[in-house]
Amino acid sequence: MTDLSEQLGVSPATIRRDLLKLEEDGLLTRVHGGAVAEEGDQPFAEVAEVRVAEKDAIAARAAALVADGQSVLLDIGTTAYRLARQLHGRRLTVITSNLVVYEELADDEGIELVLLGGMLRREYRSLVGFLTEDNLRQLHADWLFLGTSGVRPGGQVMDTTVVEVPVKRAMIKASDKVVLLADAAKFPGTGMAKVCGPEDLDMVVTNAPVDPATRAALEEAGVEMVLAGKAQA
Repeated sequence: MTDLSEQLGVSPATIRRDLLKLEEDGLLTRVHGGAVAEEGDQPFAEVAEVRVAEKDAIAARAAALVADGQSVLLDIGTTAYRLARQLHGRRLTVITSNLVVYEELADDEGIELVLLGGMLRREYRSLVGFLTEDNLRQLHADWLFLGTSGVRPGGQVMDTTVVEVPVKRAMIKASDKVVLLADAAKFPGTGMAKVCGPEDLDMVVTNAPVDPATRAALEEAGVEMVLAGKAQA
């Protein structure tokens, strides 16, 4: 518990609360001195059915940011998939390790599609691991559209799936502009592994006003807040 607290820069009480929440969600089993992750991920198909309208509103607003001819890096996750659906008919380069994004755009001849290599996560329809990270070191994107399990009040972007974190960090390094896509349920959010701090973000696109503490932390870091359906939050 102390090691996790030091690595993540949060209090032991916060670690205990997050472990309890992850156990309740079936993602791990707590044991003496820590926790053991459960095998497998929540299937992509199940997550994809949650808050679809909110994700579509966010995706439409995010798609409007991209100009034809630009390169777009799409993260693992269901909101990135909803964004991919908004990109049909555009002249773009799309880079991803999200297999559902690949399947969505594979037949669109206007899009140059780059599929990152890696280890297959069957249940979550994605590729991860050191091969994915190595591919990202060879590439550059104008935009990264990043997903998250939750955003802490201090603006830290978190994830409950530890294996995704190094890939997300490599995506951030490979991109000019980093845009976090997060519906209102992610604020304030939880997660055991820190992906990045607010200083690594350029913009957050969400579907409802963010809680005051998180909004203040993001704005202090210079992050632009964009409300889906409106010009500016």
